[in-house]
Amino acid sequence: MSLPPPPPGPLPLRRRRRRPTVLGLCTEGLYRVSGNKTDQDNIQKQFDQDHNISLVSMEVTVNAVAGALKAFFADLPDPLIPYSLHPELLEAAKIPDKTERLHALKEIVKKFHPVNYDVFRYVITHLNRVSQQNKINLMTADNLSICFWPTLMRPDFENREFLSTTKIHQSVVETFIQQCQFFFYNGEIVETVNPVAAPPPSNPGQLVEPMVPLQLPPPLQPQLIQPQLQTDPLGII
Repeated sequence: MSLPPPPPGPLPLRRRRRRPTVLGLCTEGLYRVSGNKTDQDNIQKQFDQDHNISLVSMEVTVNAVAGALKAFFADLPDPLIPYSLHPELLEAAKIPDKTERLHALKEIVKKFHPVNYDVFRYVITHLNRVSQQNKINLMTADNLSICFWPTLMRPDFENREFLSTTKIHQSVVETFIQQCQFFFYNGEIVETVNPVAAPPPSNPGQLVEPMVPLQLPPPLQPQLIQPQLQTDPLGII
């Protein structure tokens, strides 16, 4: 999906656009399961020509629309999260105290260009809503951040020094998703649950538990957008 060359200054999202209206918050594997590449390219092409396209009439899957949305941000001249603020975000993410860390991140987000800020707020709000359905769609904030941080931050993967900070990059986006209300809507800090380490084996002589066969779920199938569902009031998904 192409955009005209950006004007001078810190504004990578100069062109005004409508947010694509998509259905399917509860689609299993949303943003992780790939959609049909032809459908995705067609959505991008149609959206470039007319922002009022009807996704329902196109009979495309939710996964194809999700892929087109990610591709849109990947194709922007500059990432939605400005490169100039990456060092500050990474340093803030290392602050041990949770409350201090969140307030530091909140101050950095305020430095976004107004257009970047508005779009980022909508994207994070949408991903937060997706994560709230994680018992159905299996997409937690952690899973969503894995799928989205490379698209939103667009780091230099050829830089070896960067490889040591990939987890921090992901944690920044995950934190924004988890604490969406705090960052953008003056909400309270949400208490998140960290995974609890498994206790040591009760029998000292048995250091490793017997292996059990791995049960894999059946392959996920793309789901068609259903016209009878209500659209997202935010106009994203």
